[in-house]
Amino acid sequence: MATIERLVGVYDADGTLRGELTYFAGARLGRAHCALCDITHGLVRERSDWQACRAGLAVPVLTVHRDEVPATVAALDLAPPYVVAETDEGVVLLLDGAALEACRADPEALVAAIEAGVGAHGILWPVTDPLDA
Repeated sequence: MATIERLVGVYDADGTLRGELTYFAGARLGRAHCALCDITHGLVRERSDWQACRAGLAVPVLTVHRDEVPATVAALDLAPPYVVAETDEGVVLLLDGAALEACRADPEALVAAIEAGVGAHGILWPVTDPLDA
């Protein structure tokens, strides 16, 4: 069975200054939307409730913009936003845009959806406690 090494969330926005400003303006005018952004960020910065949820996960979580996607993830050629698990056996899509929308901007719902996706794919979380080995 595959074991998760890292989670990667990809925003439906570009990471350049122009991309950030374009998304910010578009979101305020109702022309741009990213369900992952709604979960992890407030008006300007990362949400503290997301930071707390992320800290509770057993693996690192990397969030990147669509123009910053690691090559291993980009090879899947997915439409953002989405969340994948990088495992010791490859990359697995856990949540697509519809699944992120279903979280309704709630970081706890995102963690629950990630955990459900991990279970549905039969992926293992890493053992962090020696007593669990």
